[in-house]
Amino acid sequence: MRCSCRVCGPEYWMVQAESDALGCVCPECGFRCRDCLGTDTVVPRDALAALARDPRFFPENLRKAFDPSEDSREDDEENDDIWMKDGGF
Repeated sequence: MRCSCRVCGPEYWMVQAESDALGCVCPECGFRCRDCLGTDTVVPRDALAALARDPRFFPENLRKAFDPSEDSREDDEENDDIWMKDGGF
C-alpha cells in the first residue's frame, strides 16, 4: 500500500514504520497513520465460513466478473483500429 501524507499532501509518500507501533510515518512531518492496516475488527469464524457458501465468491462467478463479454470484445476490436491509425499506446 502506498499512501500520501494527509498533512503534507500527495507529493509526500508515507513509509512503513518498523517500531512497536505499527503504521506508516511521513518522512517530512512525522505524521503517523494506520489506515492501511484495516479496521481492527475480527471476523467471526462462522461469518468467514459463510462467505465460502456465498454464490458471489464461487469461482465461476468470479471468472465471469473478470472475463469480458462478447459484446465488449467487439467494442475493443473497433477501438483497436483507432489506436493503430494514430500509433497509440
